[in-house]
Amino acid sequence: MSIENRLHRSICHASLGTNQLDKAIAFYQQVLATLDIEKVAHYEHAAAFGKGYPEFWIQLPFNQQQANVGNGTHLGFVAVSKSQVDEFYALAIELGAKCNGKPGPRADYGDPYYGCFVYDLDGNRIEASYWALTS
Repeated sequence: MSIENRLHRSICHASLGTNQLDKAIAFYQQVLATLDIEKVAHYEHAAAFGKGYPEFWIQLPFNQQQANVGNGTHLGFVAVSKSQVDEFYALAIELGAKCNGKPGPRADYGDPYYGCFVYDLDGNRIEASYWALTS
């Protein structure tokens, strides 16, 4: 795992619980690949994804209870182009995610923003967003 950029991060990692680990891992492995994010660790109870470093985990709850969706919880992934946002969205929907906002600009977020929102297989809210560089 690559941690040389760790000093440039604000968050070490984030995780979401699932009640269907194998399906969730398959979903995220395919959807995150559209953003050049890959699976970097796999355990019996969890898998981690990132760009060389485990930034996002999908896992069975540690307390061995049912996973549930957090009210107000939302996880956003970085896209480096509008086409990545579009691919992320299309593949997520194809794999069983539910739409929570089609790809496009959001006036409330400002001109540089282009993103999409979906509910994953467990109902967690996830986003892919591209922020255009402005001069």
